[in-house]
Amino acid sequence: MLKKKWWDEMDSRHVDTWKEMIYPALKSKQEELEMLGYEQATPEGVWKCLCVKIWNGEPEKRLHEIVQDIFHLKSSVYLSYLTIQSYENDDLAASIEALIGNSPDNG
Repeated sequence: MLKKKWWDEMDSRHVDTWKEMIYPALKSKQEELEMLGYEQATPEGVWKCLCVKIWNGEPEKRLHEIVQDIFHLKSSVYLSYLTIQSYENDDLAASIEALIGNSPDNG
């Protein structure tokens, strides 16, 4: 019987299971985005962008596919993600403002 090699263990897994292992790649992409002028970039932000814009539905992937997706993430895709998040946050803030502004306590 042949002994399994470590790379045999690198089969497809849900993307969340790789997150901790690929942190250095996320950090590298964050630093790249910062150099391009996106000072607010974070490894977590890069991860969330990939989940929403690239992996939608968080499929199963192999480790090398996840790393490849990180390094191939274009700044235009990241900007699109940030723009959508900004609009969503503004809508939420406006909704909260409307609720607070119309509450009897502010009368």
